[in-house]
Amino acid sequence: MSDARRIAWLLAAWAVFLGVYAGVSFYLKPGPSLSAFGDIVQCFVPLIANAGLLINAGTPHWRRNIFWMLLALSCSMWMMGQFEWTYYEIYLHREVPDPFAGDIIFFLRGIPLIAALALRPHLKRDELRMGLGYLDFALLLTWWTFVYAFFVLPWMYVSYSDALYNYAYNVLNTVQQLVVMVGFGLFWLGTRNAWRTVYAYLFCASALYMLGSLTTNVAISRHDYYTGSWYDLPLLSVFFLYGLAGFVAFQKRKQLDLPADGSISGGAESAGRGNVWASRLAMGAVLSLPLFALYAMHLEHDTQVIRDFRLTLTLVAAVPLVLLVFLRTHLADKDRALLLARSESSIENLQRLQTQLVQSEKLISLGQLAAGAAHEINNPLTAILGYSDLLADDPALPDRARTTAGKIREQARRTRSLVQNLLSFARQVPPERTLLDINSVISNAVQLRALDLHTGGPRIETDLESVLPGVRGDHNQLMQVFFNIVNNGLDAMGDGSGGVMTIKTLRDRGSVVILFSDTGPGIKEPHRVFDPFYTTKPVGKGTGLGLSICYGIVQEHSGKILCYNGQTGGAVFRVELPAVLAVLPSKSTVPPSAAPVSSKQS
Repeated sequence: MSDARRIAWLLAAWAVFLGVYAGVSFYLKPGPSLSAFGDIVQCFVPLIANAGLLINAGTPHWRRNIFWMLLALSCSMWMMGQFEWTYYEIYLHREVPDPFAGDIIFFLRGIPLIAALALRPHLKRDELRMGLGYLDFALLLTWWTFVYAFFVLPWMYVSYSDALYNYAYNVLNTVQQLVVMVGFGLFWLGTRNAWRTVYAYLFCASALYMLGSLTTNVAISRHDYYTGSWYDLPLLSVFFLYGLAGFVAFQKRKQLDLPADGSISGGAESAGRGNVWASRLAMGAVLSLPLFALYAMHLEHDTQVIRDFRLTLTLVAAVPLVLLVFLRTHLADKDRALLLARSESSIENLQRLQTQLVQSEKLISLGQLAAGAAHEINNPLTAILGYSDLLADDPALPDRARTTAGKIREQARRTRSLVQNLLSFARQVPPERTLLDINSVISNAVQLRALDLHTGGPRIETDLESVLPGVRGDHNQLMQVFFNIVNNGLDAMGDGSGGVMTIKTLRDRGSVVILFSDTGPGIKEPHRVFDPFYTTKPVGKGTGLGLSICYGIVQEHSGKILCYNGQTGGAVFRVELPAVLAVLPSKSTVPPSAAPVSSKQS
């Protein structure tokens, strides 16, 4: 069944329900039976709205969840007020008093609606300013509650006046509902896609509630209202529209993730404008307190008791408002300090990146020269290998001369292998996933790094398992990973320290594991070694990008890379790559003397 057909069936069912309610109201006439029927129905109709609203409260978007829960809270508060109304009419069997103490619940149900408007779930706002926005909203809510107490409560608890109470309550309640209606109306006109449809239903619900509530309050003041009358039909329909809005949002939940304002940048700009207006309104709310006090002292012409009540209320309201202002100032200063720290870090990283780019251009030029020189070396090496082969295989030469020629051939082949590895490492080729022997890749990386080792300095030892399953990957990229890890380990041990870098390969279930351990001082912050621009090397020797690039390459190969300090000292890097054929028995993979501290933090 399509979404439009479901909505049509729901509308038809609700029309039947309203017809039944109107028929019962016409048939029973005003009396205890009709009051009991109307009260019971109105107590449980908000549950329909909550059922439709709360099905949207389980999404990964927490602001959207709170938005729907606030709407449901508003319906629940209305239901609480209706339960109190029912208590008088059904349990106590007497008319609801006027003024009604539960009116404050009906009034305060608009506060969760205003809170839902402040969330604006269709926008993706910067988390840095969310706290300030909520404080601005808390200021406004505190001020609005103060306004209600300032104008309405004196005629209820200080100097009772039925007419003045109803007038003040109806005016404030209408203003509040007008704010909610205008808010949803602006969202309806300013959004696109599924959000526009959802806000259209919410706008209709808020407009219908404002008109129905105003009509009902006027009827109560004229003593024309009775429970179960046709005045209840608009209010009952309000909760159906709230539930229908939630149902439509649930049906279109995937579309709600699309931009609601028709542009990518519009959401951030709109959120910024909203924060500015919220701050201005909060500031105006605080500055208005002296005006209320002046009004109570000099402008109004009520009794001294009411003036004293309003002045006392103004002083009491100033305490939480001032505290919220100080808290907002503190958070604003904290956010500014955080923004300054982020800016300084960004500028520092940008400067380092610019320096690295300049250095990279130099290294590229030097690498091109080295690659060209290595290519030219291949030509005389070919001649040396050819002549050494002739000499080593010439039976006319004495044995000593042929042995010497064999040694020349062996060293020339070794030199050609090193040159080929250097050219392969420097060559820019597109990534190509092939079946690799990890031991061979490690041997090439070690052979390449061994060109820069000095006598008496750190040395490299390998413990490669003879039989390993194959790994599918790019030879150049994995050799770059192993070369960088080995290079970092040797740099950490320093020159002339006699340290040892041990490389071990083994199998672990469906993975091939490579362990790089050194006898250096270890790493102070193992959980940060894969972060970009993090380095412990002196200025000019490290950029902090090598291990971050290694992490990305291993991730692209569906593998894992860990870093931790060994129990006996030194750092350990563990690289896991998925094996193509994992049919061999597993072995222990983590040395008992060390346990992983952390992997890449995201």
